[in-house]
Amino acid sequence: MNLANNTVLITGGASGIGFALAERFVRAGSTVIVCGRRADKLQEAQQKLPGLHTHVCDVGNAAERVALLDWVRNEFPALNVLVNNAGIQNRVQLATDTEEWETRRQEIIINVEAPIHLAMLFIEQLQAQSHPAIINVTSGLAFTPAAFVPIYSATKAALHSFTLSLRHQLNQTPIQVLEIVPPAVNTDLGGPGLHTFGVPVDDFADSVMARLAAGEVEVGYESSETRRLASRAELDAAFEQMNNR
Repeated sequence: MNLANNTVLITGGASGIGFALAERFVRAGSTVIVCGRRADKLQEAQQKLPGLHTHVCDVGNAAERVALLDWVRNEFPALNVLVNNAGIQNRVQLATDTEEWETRRQEIIINVEAPIHLAMLFIEQLQAQSHPAIINVTSGLAFTPAAFVPIYSATKAALHSFTLSLRHQLNQTPIQVLEIVPPAVNTDLGGPGLHTFGVPVDDFADSVMARLAAGEVEVGYESSETRRLASRAELDAAFEQMNNR
């Protein structure tokens, strides 16, 4: 895809991977809007990246997703790229967990329901534009789940599956359906300090964006690249190694 001359909406774009993608789209010459739940975090992102547009929206709420489309049509009618990046990750011990189900359900809503709903909502908007694209951010854990984040891993597997189906259904339209498959990246996903072992976010973003620009439709990085290309036997071995060390 061409990174320049787009109007891009990135969910969960105030920090982490979403913000890194926003930076690269802006530098390439695209107009970028990031949305998130917290106005203060959006303001911080705007201060770091002059020219960035922001909008407060909780993508975990279906009505706010519909309102987001209406707002985009009014404020940025040329929007042609949707990046489903927002996600949450919780460590859960399934046999002993005491959280209310409504709390646990938020991980499913934000990681799966929201991107599916947004993709369906925005198809009509995107089809009317030049060079439209939907980019879904999944995870290497879609291919090799981490047992300590069982809901997160399952949601990313679901989003990967949906992305394949969406790409097939839209293959006769102008909309490109792309997938970014991160490994562990040094961000605050799941809480500060949990992913300091991960790859640097700038190295990751530079690599995947360059590959999208070169025409690839599904891109990973380091360990997640290995996983997305692995055989079933290799995935089974990786699962055992990850979860039994």
